[in-house]
Amino acid sequence: MKNRAIVAVAALLVLAGCADPVTEPAAGPPGEGGAAAVKFDTSANQERVTSAKVDSIAAELPAAVRESGKLVVGSGTAGGGLPPLGFTADDNKTPIGVDIDIAYLVAGVLGLRPEIQTTSWENLFLGLDSGKYTAGISNIGVSELRKEKYDFATYRLGLHAFEAKKGSGLTVKGPADIAGRTVAVSSGTLQEAILLDWNKQNVAAGLKPATPKYYQSATDYYLALESGRIDLYLGPNPTSTYHVATAGKTEIVGTVSSSYPVQGLVGITTKKDAGLAEPLADALNAAIADGSYGKVLARWGLQAEAVQKSLVNPPGLPKTAQSTTGQK
Repeated sequence: MKNRAIVAVAALLVLAGCADPVTEPAAGPPGEGGAAAVKFDTSANQERVTSAKVDSIAAELPAAVRESGKLVVGSGTAGGGLPPLGFTADDNKTPIGVDIDIAYLVAGVLGLRPEIQTTSWENLFLGLDSGKYTAGISNIGVSELRKEKYDFATYRLGLHAFEAKKGSGLTVKGPADIAGRTVAVSSGTLQEAILLDWNKQNVAAGLKPATPKYYQSATDYYLALESGRIDLYLGPNPTSTYHVATAGKTEIVGTVSSSYPVQGLVGITTKKDAGLAEPLADALNAAIADGSYGKVLARWGLQAEAVQKSLVNPPGLPKTAQSTTGQK
């Protein structure tokens, strides 16, 4: 019998209204006040969602990749990873998570065998540069700086989440909703940049700014949230979703784009001009069309990050924003 970790989550997921029609969610949350049960399977024997091979898309692959019969995927999650994106199963060795499932999904459409290689974040890009990895699937955000060296086929919206104590009654849809609140963020992050920008907007509108709070670890943030010392914690949506599910003491009360005010996107990453971005995007779009893509996001509670269509090299995080925040 599988060692299955099953948890339920009830979370309000409010999508920021800055997406263009192409990148709005394909299958969003159940709606304000709605609840959706999510079961996380952390066993090594995953019941992965699959999609059938599409010969016409497989034929688009460069001959060397097609003839190799495998899709070598770098996952920058060494050291246990970050659930539910990419992390280690209960056997302490098998890579699992939404990014791993996406790798299996596109490999199926392309008629390739997925080979997941876990590495550090820095070595992931070195592996892409050297050709060690066919693709990187590791929550890599599309940015203008990265597009100088890499191609992208997008597969998720990049969202940050406002997390609050369960039953707080709070809802965050824009700057006015955090006026006068105490909001925790990590220093030097995109979340901090968003918070400071929203504070400027509130002051200009005659509203009180939010009070930023900084802590040393995720545990400290969550203890402060649960004890009422802070009103909100702004962090990455996937990790907040997982925390809400496993801890059961908090809830997501709003989301904002990771590249606010530009819609943030996460993409499968390949070496530039390797001839892989188009077939990968086509494979993702086939999986979107047959419903398997939606099932993958749903099994990890990330329906709010679904895209209607995979795009090749769309506009990304501006260079100035990435250099300012130092974000990966």
